[in-house]
Amino acid sequence: MPGCLPDLAAPYHFQQELRQLWFEDARFACSFGVWCGAGECRESVVLQRMNQFEGRAEGPRRGRYLAPMNARSIRLSELLLSINRSTNVDQGNLFRDQSDADLDVFYAGDLSLLQRKCVSVIGARDVSENGAARARRVARGLVDAGIVVTSGLAKGVDIAAHAGALEEGGRTIAVIGTPLDKAYPVEHAEVQTEIYSHHLLVSQFLPGVRTFPSDFPKRNRLMAAVTDASIIVEASDSSGTLHQAAECVRLGRWLFIMKAVAENRDLEWPSKFLKSPKVRVLSSVQDVVDVIG
Repeated sequence: MPGCLPDLAAPYHFQQELRQLWFEDARFACSFGVWCGAGECRESVVLQRMNQFEGRAEGPRRGRYLAPMNARSIRLSELLLSINRSTNVDQGNLFRDQSDADLDVFYAGDLSLLQRKCVSVIGARDVSENGAARARRVARGLVDAGIVVTSGLAKGVDIAAHAGALEEGGRTIAVIGTPLDKAYPVEHAEVQTEIYSHHLLVSQFLPGVRTFPSDFPKRNRLMAAVTDASIIVEASDSSGTLHQAAECVRLGRWLFIMKAVAENRDLEWPSKFLKSPKVRVLSSVQDVVDVIG
């Protein structure tokens, strides 16, 4: 593998995270393109470069988002097997441009949360006031039922769902559409830090890489795969949330549509999805509990 050392212009928190990861897992280090020659990672050289950079990175960077220092990776195929959420063998790969067997999922926090019952609470970024209130309410209800609330840490429904779970003293998982070393949107940095410190933060994107809006459907596919069900709180006919709805149908996961959305005559998408056998209108959290156990 071609050798290279990290660029000193890279973000400080990314350098910190790399130092932690390099020494724990040589394979993981290689995935960052950091292989220091002759099949051997020379820690002394890396440390020297890290220390040089740290000497220049004090003061002004304080208060910014700090990436998790304890990040790890796991193969997607291994993860799905370990949490007993394997996918149908005849459906192909979750991510069509890469084999599931070769895909790394990066995480920070308590991975064992995925071994519990997990439900995604998702919906529009530009959510109405009533929609945000419903997201908080359903998240609190899931917590009370012993279910881990999962969402994507985006604006709107996502952040309302995480907030509802945290307010209720429950556990929450964020499956984000950016690498672990980036907080997006930036105003959610504090919540993201809280989640990776005390709950679980997950991403399929290699730390340091640039992501684009077109990558968010990949996040939706991963979130659908690692949870038992998804609840759509609010979404228009053109909402990106429908990517996750479609993935739930493809994977055979349960999909619930909140009653106010299902009965909205201005929307076309609910009636199309409700034709699928594992898609239902949500009247209460008990509806979810009844089917996922």
